[in-house]
Order: sequence, then structure tokens, then C-alpha cells
Amino acid sequence: MIPTVDLRHADAAAVDEALQRAGFLLVTGHGVDDVLRADVRAAARRFFALPVEVKQRYAVRIGGRGWLAPGVEANGNADAFGTGAGNVEGGDNPPDLKESFAVGPDTPTGDPAVDAVWFPANVWPDEVPELRPAVERYLGAMTAVSRDLLELCAGALGLPPDSLTALAGHPTWTFNINRYPPLTEVGEPAPGQFRIGPHTDFGTVTVLDREPGAGGLQVDVADSGWADAPYDPAAFTVNIGDLLEHWTGRRWRSGRHRVLPPQPDSPHEELVSLVFFFELDHDAVVTPLAPPIGRRADLAPVVSAPFLRGRLDAISVG
Repeated sequence: MIPTVDLRHADAAAVDEALQRAGFLLVTGHGVDDVLRADVRAAARRFFALPVEVKQRYAVRIGGRGWLAPGVEANGNADAFGTGAGNVEGGDNPPDLKESFAVGPDTPTGDPAVDAVWFPANVWPDEVPELRPAVERYLGAMTAVSRDLLELCAGALGLPPDSLTALAGHPTWTFNINRYPPLTEVGEPAPGQFRIGPHTDFGTVTVLDREPGAGGLQVDVADSGWADAPYDPAAFTVNIGDLLEHWTGRRWRSGRHRVLPPQPDSPHEELVSLVFFFELDHDAVVTPLAPPIGRRADLAPVVSAPFLRGRLDAISVG
């Protein structure tokens, strides 16, 4: 269903098949130190443990840099986009049962209008000074892994290695640290409420370092429906997003997924996920690959920034 591939010598046919069926891979051979991953998670937990009134000093809305409080995001509301991933929910969904800390690229373009939206300054909590250096080291690793993944994807499509990274010279991206509180903290979920509602991601590749749990990640697989995502502590869980699905002429399936609500049989379960969403240059023009690589010949080119902006607006609550 979802294969494990080694980033150093992956089988192109296996990658192609997996991204057609579910849009997901488990990826080893990434070279990211386990200690670094643990350091980021530990520092994040210290931030999330701060009193609400302290975290509120760093509060932002979706697309900002800082603390995303519980209740500001409903990912299921973006599930109405016709990406070809089998999206059916959409509409007015309950907010996701999570809080997050968001970081983005500190590489402004010099255009104030662009930078205000895609390259705003990062915000770092004074109360947890160790968070910034740990995250910045991790982000260097994630950027390198994401570029390697785009080269892997190009190879799986039979294209030259730099075919996809050519549009990521000055990319936008977002790093979210998600905390999924326990049932004892949030109470019984509302009908249709998840830790993260059913959705697809918006960009090219998402690199996820996650913790397994009863209220964990599920993936929507073609012809099979929802299934618990496989877990390997040494691997990253990787999925492609809407922008890459569009780029492949819908050959590949934007990986539709959800995170289950906290479960009654694990009322104290708290999970922290590290999620890196890689995109392209804000002004990159993405022209879908034509058949026989692509599956559709009627898809128009899109510009990265407005393509992503519409989806980010859809998941914002209030």
C-alpha cells in the first residue's frame, strides 16, 4: 500500500506506483539525525506547556509565524477542492483539535507585498530560547531532504533530476509543529471533529516526523478507503500535495489524509508532529505535464502563490 523507499537508491517504478495509489511514501536514507528530531520535539513541548496567556503573545492566524491557537484551523474545509484525490467533505467542519507553532523562510524577496504574505519575519518565544537553534538546524535538513525528494520524483516520472527543483530557487515553505492534546484536555470531540480533518496538502512534498498513537494518521488509498498509516521510527512519512498532483497532469494523487480524534481507550495520549510543507517560488508557473506522462490534457497552468493562497484561506476559521 505505502512502500518504504531509501532516498539514496529508490526504485523509480515503486515510487511512481505508490504516488498514483495513495500519494504517500515512507522514506529512509534521509540522513537526518534522530537527536535533532528529538531536540525539536522536546523544545516544542516546553513551549506548548507554557500558560495560554504567555503563548498568546505569539498568536497569529494561518499563514503567520508563531502560535496557532486551538480553534483557528479546520483542514476539512479545504477538502472541497477538486484535486482529483477523491475529496468529498468540504463545507463547514468543526475546528481541528490541535495547536501549532509555525515557522517560514527567512529569505525576503525585497518586494513588500510579496514578503508580507510569503516571507514574514519569524517569531521566537523568549521563554524557550532553545527552540530557535534546534528548529533552524532541522529546517536546513528539511530543505535538503525536500530537494532530494523532488529529484526522486523527477526520476520516477522519467524526467531529468532538476526538472522540478528548477522552480524552487527561492521557494516558499511552512514548518508546523503540531500538538494534539489528550482527550482529558479537550473533552469529547464534536461530531465530525478530528485532530486534523480529512484533507490534502497544498504544495509539492510534505515531510512528516510523527509519533504513533491511537488517534493517529490515516491515509485514503485508491479503491481501499481509509487505513492506518504505517509507521517506522527511522523513516519520514512523505506525501505529495495538490501543486505536484497538478504538475503531473494528475498522474499522481495528492495524498489525502486525516488525524483521528483522541480515542476513549487512550484518554491521556498527547502527540507532537513535525510537519514541513515544501512549495516552489511564489511566482513559479506550473504547467501540467502532458500525456503520456500526465493523465489529463485539459489542465491549465497555475501560479504557485495564488494556488496556495486559496487553500490557506479555506482552512482558516473566523
